[in-house]
Amino acid sequence: MKAVRWRLAFSLVVFLAALWYALPNLPQVGQTALARFFPQARINLGLDLKGGMNLTLGVDVEKAIQNNLVSSGQDMRERALEDRISMLKPRLDAEGLLEVVLPKPEQAGAFEDMLRAYYPDLAVESSSSGSLGRVYAIGLSPQARRQAEDMTLDQVVRTIRNRIDQFGVAEPDIRKQSDNQVQVQLPGLTDPERAIQIVGQTAHLEFHLVRDDVDPSGLMLPPGTALFPYVEKDGTGGSTLVLASPPLMSGETITNARPQYDQNGQIHVALEFNSRGGGIFERITGENLGRRMAIVLDGKVYSAPVIQSRISGGKAVITGRFTLAEAQDLAVVLRVGSLPAPVTVLEERTVGPSLGQESIESGILAALVGALAVVIIMPLYYAMSGLIADIMLCFTMTLLMAGMTAFGATLTLPGIAGIVLTIGMAVDANVLIYERIREELKLGLSPRDAVEAGFSRASISITDSNLTTIIAAAILYQFGTGPIRGFAVTLSLGIVASMFTAIFVSRAVFEFWIQRNGGKRISV
Repeated sequence: MKAVRWRLAFSLVVFLAALWYALPNLPQVGQTALARFFPQARINLGLDLKGGMNLTLGVDVEKAIQNNLVSSGQDMRERALEDRISMLKPRLDAEGLLEVVLPKPEQAGAFEDMLRAYYPDLAVESSSSGSLGRVYAIGLSPQARRQAEDMTLDQVVRTIRNRIDQFGVAEPDIRKQSDNQVQVQLPGLTDPERAIQIVGQTAHLEFHLVRDDVDPSGLMLPPGTALFPYVEKDGTGGSTLVLASPPLMSGETITNARPQYDQNGQIHVALEFNSRGGGIFERITGENLGRRMAIVLDGKVYSAPVIQSRISGGKAVITGRFTLAEAQDLAVVLRVGSLPAPVTVLEERTVGPSLGQESIESGILAALVGALAVVIIMPLYYAMSGLIADIMLCFTMTLLMAGMTAFGATLTLPGIAGIVLTIGMAVDANVLIYERIREELKLGLSPRDAVEAGFSRASISITDSNLTTIIAAAILYQFGTGPIRGFAVTLSLGIVASMFTAIFVSRAVFEFWIQRNGGKRISV
């Protein structure tokens, strides 16, 4: 009797704790003065219930691979200087391969040894002799290319998630898809245009030398140059600049970015580099005194100041006709990191909150109708035991709501379907137990022995079936998208709650009931 009472007491404590977490989700409680006495956590609503935006982004993986090759070329040239290997500045050819020229062909062996030792991911596509010396066309090996594609998509997902976290959207769902695509779901979004700008902005920062000796209106540009649009101080476009290509450095070494006002009251974005980036920036400014250096963001020149002196300290600024919001957004995307490749918005869908409200009302109605049917049928069929099953169902629903609140789960429309399914599975567990008890009573066992045997033998079947369902839910969560993951979460939490109430709590209630009436009878 003492053990049964301890189990009942434990069940009561669990119920009260679950009720404490679940009640704030009810508008009658969460929107009143009583809310301050309860946890601040709430169940988050998904895109299909709360409304918001769904974006499908296409990732230019090929551009990321080319950027990787350019970066490798810059590092390769510095290492070649250390090894006393003469090398012209590497550049990308028309096929997107890294072109490396050795003015001294006799150094080809030393260069190839350097490639094998320090750049195992690179592969020589072709090698020939030219007027300038030995010419190599270098690309990524097939294995390194696949890894680069996967890493690019992973970095895109991670960078967008960091940006959205700072944007303040709760429970975004960002995941990779096939064909180099990324799906972004932003529930409860109130400013879709700003979100698209933040999510889709590559924020690829580069520093180029300006070729003032080349006429931008000319019919042909010399090799190693490119034409870039220039954003004027008044925010307008129209003019262009000829810049040297490839860039002197990129923005991967940025450690901090923040908006600041200058002495004229104009806002700009201040940049800070790490030690490596600061060293590179100091070197390139020292080597190009008197020349203009263009600051290029996402293919547009925002400023092109003249380098007056060697700039140490690892700091730079991006000027432009920014508003405070634009400067803050730019600082966010630069601070959390640039996207490794350009992205384009392939599809944009907006879900209105009114549609989400209709879905909530329909889902709640379905759940209430199902629960009401169960509550009426169970006592009619199982008498007092059916009433206990109804009480356990309420316990299960409370545990489910509390679990979703505590774990910060997102409720979606399929998630509501998971709740309805949980109602059925919770009752099904009780039906299995009750039918097993009836069989034991028919075999002549006493009510006490029948209850013990019924719970012991039915629990095995309940556990096995529920565990297989949890495994399926885990697979859905791992490989599904936002709404499907919501279904998997609610289903998993509902299964765990129903197993606890059916096997542990319900058994304690039955044993207490039998002990109170002396084990003479049971209504099942």
